[in-house]
Amino acid sequence: MHILFIGYGKTSRRIAKQLFQQGHQITTVSRSPKDDDFAQHLIQDVQQLDLSGTQPIDVVYVLLSPQHSTLEAYQQTYVDTVAPIVQALHGHPIQKIIIVSSTRVYGEQLGERIDDESDLHPSDAQAQLLLDMERLWQLAYPSQSIIVRPTGIYGTSIARMIKLAETTKTYPNIHWSNRIHIEDLARFLAYLIHVEHPEHTYICSNNQPLPLHTIIQWFQRHLNLPELILQSDCESGKRIFADRVLGSGFKLEHPDCFEDYAALLN
Repeated sequence: MHILFIGYGKTSRRIAKQLFQQGHQITTVSRSPKDDDFAQHLIQDVQQLDLSGTQPIDVVYVLLSPQHSTLEAYQQTYVDTVAPIVQALHGHPIQKIIIVSSTRVYGEQLGERIDDESDLHPSDAQAQLLLDMERLWQLAYPSQSIIVRPTGIYGTSIARMIKLAETTKTYPNIHWSNRIHIEDLARFLAYLIHVEHPEHTYICSNNQPLPLHTIIQWFQRHLNLPELILQSDCESGKRIFADRVLGSGFKLEHPDCFEDYAALLN
């Protein structure tokens, strides 16, 4: 199959390499030059995308991310790109279009359990824009679109966690956090092209919600730093479970983030 990547960062590159090794033809679209020799790279503005000279495209991955967290950046990156991409894909025999969104579209913040059947209640304007993007894709490709909502992606750096360990003396409450290793995310996204009857949406997480303060304490112990003091047992955040990923037959290779953190520390 001919597979197009719109947005070509760390996750896209991992997916593309796997699919190339399976024998697929890879084309990418990004704003800056790329040098992977297993793909054809197009340098284009997504807002003015031109695929008229491209061989027929069978599968599309859309992995875009804003350069800033402002409303304007979210609007331009997620919502305003849908129409020009749909227009550029007109006439191509699209079988699947896989769009990476975010679990931010679930607005719960009191430690609630969230899964693929949970209702969507965006709690801020950026989350609403992500949901607007999802719905535009589902409207444009009702049967071909697959929305994937990852939790926090980790696995390439622990610099942020080390800084938190060094600077955090107290933590206000039990804040639930959720994560997916970048390799598992990329493997699942590549796996989706082989799923014969995929769901319309998937949460992608390692199914191990953890209070953030316990992760910081783990780093503090391993770095021989004083451990933070938890100030309250009130809960915030949400506990996210990827039931459909497990139901699809996909197997995680990184279910335990502490094993991965230990490997990155050593």
